[in-house]
Amino acid sequence: MTEPRPARSRQRPVKTTGTLPPEGAAPALGRDHALPVRQWPITLVLSVVGAGLAVIGLADFKDGFKYGLLILGTGVLLGAVLRLVLPEVGMLAVRSRFTDVIVLAFLGASIVLLTLLAQPNPWLEIPLLDNIGQLIGRPKH
Repeated sequence: MTEPRPARSRQRPVKTTGTLPPEGAAPALGRDHALPVRQWPITLVLSVVGAGLAVIGLADFKDGFKYGLLILGTGVLLGAVLRLVLPEVGMLAVRSRFTDVIVLAFLGASIVLLTLLAQPNPWLEIPLLDNIGQLIGRPKH
């Protein structure tokens, strides 16, 4: 004869057992510090990015948006460097160290490069891009 199965409990588990935090996700400083200080890597990155956004929004001079975007891209690159060199970065760690560094470096470098190429009057000229533009019908300037 078979024994009856026990009824399943519909309560949520007390502790999740299938998910591990990313490497380096421990706070950068101990619990005796305030949260923004304990999580100083992400606080620093968000402060630099916020300063870039403020420059973009408040700049009333020519090319102000370019300066703001350069600051913003530099903040993202700073996040990549911090994730690469620090053993514990707290909330700046989202995935594995390798993935975080690659994604942050790619996004930061893309923002900086596209800012340098932004029209009108780009700060960086790449002749190959003018050649491609001519192929699609854009007049050379």
